[in-house]
Amino acid sequence: MPILTADEIDVRMDFDSLAAKGTLLGSAGCMVIDETACIVKLAWRTARFYAEETCGQCTQCREGTWWMEQVLHRIEHGKGKVSDLKMILDMCSNMKGVTICVLSDACAMPVEAMINKYRAEFEYHITERRCMVGSHA
Repeated sequence: MPILTADEIDVRMDFDSLAAKGTLLGSAGCMVIDETACIVKLAWRTARFYAEETCGQCTQCREGTWWMEQVLHRIEHGKGKVSDLKMILDMCSNMKGVTICVLSDACAMPVEAMINKYRAEFEYHITERRCMVGSHA
């Protein structure tokens, strides 16, 4: 599901309250990430998980999750380009609402939110070829 920033987490854990914040309850699982976590690495690990979990039946999921994982890997390892961010956001748009199940959506939604809410961290990774936080997620 789309992530929430620290400023957004004062919210009831119900469908309507979370929808008002721009996210979903999903499977009701919750991860708490502190400021020492690298959001870029978290996005890469998220995409990698879904790329491994896809059944491969739908092209958008099979190819989209794999491609997204490859591009995020490149950014995480200091080889990203600024144009990669637009490309990933375009991938996210093309992966949502077009597959048999919601696995493709489940990959696209959090990655899209991470880029939109933590864009400066992604740009730093790309321009400085390293992480802006002290440790990795």
